[in-house]
Amino acid sequence: MHAPRSPSMIEPELLMLAYRSGIFPMADSRDDPEIFWIEPRLRAILPLGGFHLSHSLARTLRRERFSVTCNAAFSEVMEACAAPRQVAEKAGEDGEDESGSWISHRIQASYENLHFLGHAHSVEVWQHDVDDRRQLVGGLYGVGFDRVFCGESMFSRATDSSKVALAYLVASLRRGRVSLLDCQFMTPHLASLGAVEMPQKRYLTLLQEAQSSGAASGMAAGAGAADDVAPGEGAAADEEAGALALPVAFAALLAEGAEDGSASSPGKFIAQLLTQTS
Repeated sequence: MHAPRSPSMIEPELLMLAYRSGIFPMADSRDDPEIFWIEPRLRAILPLGGFHLSHSLARTLRRERFSVTCNAAFSEVMEACAAPRQVAEKAGEDGEDESGSWISHRIQASYENLHFLGHAHSVEVWQHDVDDRRQLVGGLYGVGFDRVFCGESMFSRATDSSKVALAYLVASLRRGRVSLLDCQFMTPHLASLGAVEMPQKRYLTLLQEAQSSGAASGMAAGAGAADDVAPGEGAAADEEAGALALPVAFAALLAEGAEDGSASSPGKFIAQLLTQTS
């Protein structure tokens, strides 16, 4: 398997350095070759111990309306997030119809490369039809390093599907000893789930605290060429730093559920975990 390549792709070293510095890229449209770097004056985060699990969402999780995976369809999730749909802001769910997207083809190629290198991850939500064929109906993706996960965008094609993705993400990040879930921009949707807003200066303090004092990967620190970074090396570096990369934490979470007797119903296990802190 070869890493995705594009003549205009943002170099992974630059992308990771940006995230470690509290900034991120956006574009004006899907076909825009240019990017601009964003440092919001106000930043939204979702405290991992403060996720608001509503009674209806808990019921959806327990009833297993959906099946959930991690890193099973990263590119498809990005395509869905970039497609024209009802969306207000990054990582939001409710809003006005838009024909454009801040996720340009250049940005998508760049994050697909980060995914190949083990630093960008997705959570997928599937619904099965009468013939047991599964369809992708919701999901999210973001960038992880040290004890930080930066949520980039989410989408929903079925009621509660993106909320289910976020519930699995929060539970997995807690299992992986992550301390900061960055949502970038506040929306009413995120606020209803427990997100809070703060000045960028306060966010940068939390970001610095969440970054490991141990050895980080050369790529994440901005050293070395992309060709020198083996696939998945970023995930291994996160483990060395004391946190588990999202796919590792996700698998560990499901294994705990199986040990708890919830192998056939992971949603019930997730709901139980999140109810303890909601």
